[in-house]
Amino acid sequence: MTFKANAIHKAVNWNVEDDGFTQAFWDQNVKQFWLPEEISVSKDLKTWADLSESEKELYKKVLAGLTLLDTKQGNNGVPSMMSLTDNLQRKAVLSFMGTMEEIHAKSYSSIFMTLLTTPQIEDLFNWIETEPTLQKKADLILAQYENTNDQRSLYLSMVTSVFLESFLFYSGFFYPLYLAGQGKMVASGEIISLILRDESLHGKYIGLLAQEIYDSFNDEDKLELKNNVYKIFKNLMDNEIEYTKKIYNESGLVEEVITFLQYNANRALENLGFDKYYEVGKINPIVLNGLSTETKSHDFFSTKGNGYQKGIYEELEDEDFII
Repeated sequence: MTFKANAIHKAVNWNVEDDGFTQAFWDQNVKQFWLPEEISVSKDLKTWADLSESEKELYKKVLAGLTLLDTKQGNNGVPSMMSLTDNLQRKAVLSFMGTMEEIHAKSYSSIFMTLLTTPQIEDLFNWIETEPTLQKKADLILAQYENTNDQRSLYLSMVTSVFLESFLFYSGFFYPLYLAGQGKMVASGEIISLILRDESLHGKYIGLLAQEIYDSFNDEDKLELKNNVYKIFKNLMDNEIEYTKKIYNESGLVEEVITFLQYNANRALENLGFDKYYEVGKINPIVLNGLSTETKSHDFFSTKGNGYQKGIYEELEDEDFII
């Protein structure tokens, strides 16, 4: 990059709306801010002890896979999109989203640190580096992120990001939602719900930015880009199905997870302004309920639901005790 000594350096001005949606997404992102330390994962220790070894193994691996994806999204995905985004308000929103991706990655480590021994954690991170379908997933994503250098490649990076946040994560989300819906690993499931809420927002926002870029091209270029979109989509989905079959093999849930992936893949395409691709069968109702972005809390005293908001408290007065 060549430094221009006489360039005019601009500051972000939040007093003027640059478009009809970015400031709203900023506000919502800030309202949703949370930290993993606010969730007491230790409440899951008894349930964890009661899970079978195969259940524990699956739980560890789905979270490990999510850790890798969030790491790549925070370190590679968001920076690649910011690099060619000129609008300063949009850069700020993307930057905040990148921070949340890092928080998501750290939240899985918080779960591991609570439930696993140090040698078990080390083995798990070695598994991340040696699992072929998981490594291929990262390769497919980074192939686009690391080649973002013009408006076409920026669009395809945003497409890849929407696919990642709107459906690739969901093979990992399925099992924690499935267990939490049965009253198992509920505290850890609360973290998943918070992450899921963030990813839903990210997919919608980046999808809007991608649609804007797509609409700037002529019909011939749009057709070429659309073909590339579906090529990326197919490569990611084919690998995701293989990954799902491998890690969910002993659970009896493979077909349900694939259906769940297809359901969310349709949502990803809709975020990009395209039609649904799959005719989806029935989604496991326990897991589908877990997709709700309405407020939920895992115990009476908790305010750290997926509608978490910082509370405003008033002092109690005598009148408060009158029935």
